[in-house]
Amino acid sequence: MEPFLVLLCLLVARAETEAASYHGTGGGRVGRAAGGAVLLPLRLQAASPPPANRLRFRHNVSLTVPVAVGTPPQNVTMVLDTGSELSWLLCNGSRHDAPFDASASSSYAPVPCSSPACTWLGRDLPVRPFCDSSACRVSLSYADASSADGLLAADTFLLGSSPMPALFGCITSYSSSTDPSETPPTGLLGMNRGGLSFVTQTATRRFAYCIAAGQGPGILLLGGNDTETPLTSPPQQQLNYTPLVEISQPLPYFDRAAYTVQLEGIRVGSALLAIPKHLLTPDHTGAGQTMVDSGTRFTFLLPDAYAALKAEFANQLTRSLDGGLAPLGEPGFVFQGAFDACFRGTEARVSAAAAGGLLPEVGLVLRGAEVVVAGAEKLLYRVPGERRGEGEGVWCLTFGSSDMAGVSAYVIGHHHQQDVWVEYDLRNARLGFAAARCADLAIQRLGLGAHV
Repeated sequence: MEPFLVLLCLLVARAETEAASYHGTGGGRVGRAAGGAVLLPLRLQAASPPPANRLRFRHNVSLTVPVAVGTPPQNVTMVLDTGSELSWLLCNGSRHDAPFDASASSSYAPVPCSSPACTWLGRDLPVRPFCDSSACRVSLSYADASSADGLLAADTFLLGSSPMPALFGCITSYSSSTDPSETPPTGLLGMNRGGLSFVTQTATRRFAYCIAAGQGPGILLLGGNDTETPLTSPPQQQLNYTPLVEISQPLPYFDRAAYTVQLEGIRVGSALLAIPKHLLTPDHTGAGQTMVDSGTRFTFLLPDAYAALKAEFANQLTRSLDGGLAPLGEPGFVFQGAFDACFRGTEARVSAAAAGGLLPEVGLVLRGAEVVVAGAEKLLYRVPGERRGEGEGVWCLTFGSSDMAGVSAYVIGHHHQQDVWVEYDLRNARLGFAAARCADLAIQRLGLGAHV
């Protein structure tokens, strides 16, 4: 076995003593489910609100999970991102306040240039790890134009009481082209299917999460068997599964490490949009795949599908509200660079419409399952600081144009996964969905208070 891979195996043994007496991660409670699964608290964490004309594609509102890293364990909070591969932490040496001090961890080890991990393990990364002055370095970039650079390293990640050795990016430089002074996330837990993802490295074959709406606690499950699903019971809600889409050949615009599903159609109320099937399937370049991504906030659709949704939603909304929530009527207004299906109205009118069932729900129809988006909080986002008329605000549909966002795919974001149990079943190559009360589930399973 290659010496560096042996080192990875030894990291677990070196952390056993610490793990035996360590009962919490990142200040959050942990639990055990049947089948050996680890349960962790999951939170929505908001950064400073961006100006209306700035695109913040990934990290303005993030899903975060508490983790402990190193020996002895250091508490960190990491963004849970099923759309990213390599996990990373801001390390000492960064110009930002670093949550992880690599020099204080006896199990920390930088990857040498001579290790195969510096080359073949990074085959799915947009920019592969590279050698620089005998150290293996990584350079990462994201769709919100942020970037991160640092060393490829290894250490133990402690989730619950189980130490797991993993490679990660020890980041010493982080920047955002939209605002170089903004505070970056403290770390990111890469959960896609790439060779360097946390899922792949730890041989996790099943994980799931339940995202609570608002500020309530949610829950993350790692591991466990195929029969244990921690939904509220009795009765236990049945999961509806959709198969993961696989392709063998590399295509320039198809992300093979993503959780790709087949979008069959889009429904607004009872009306199924007239979108040609070929527009819902990846083309010869790979553009047009449908990804489930916990690292993206809202949902993005390719231009033709977005135009159809925008027109039908506006038609049903204004008709049902009898003019109470009218189209904004300002062609130049685009929120965060990708959302231009916007309306004007009072908060009382929107609340009354939601209570009266007058907001048309949107259904993302998948093969074998459906993601239903309903209610004012999920469908409409009030743009901060925008006022029109007497007490009217600006409300934008929480679906945006992929074209305006600079991506060539359908992306189902975490805002539309709230109060849904989402299971990633890698053993059977499928995703499962079921409605759930996520805050109640977290309180029940982890003993968390609603405002802890």
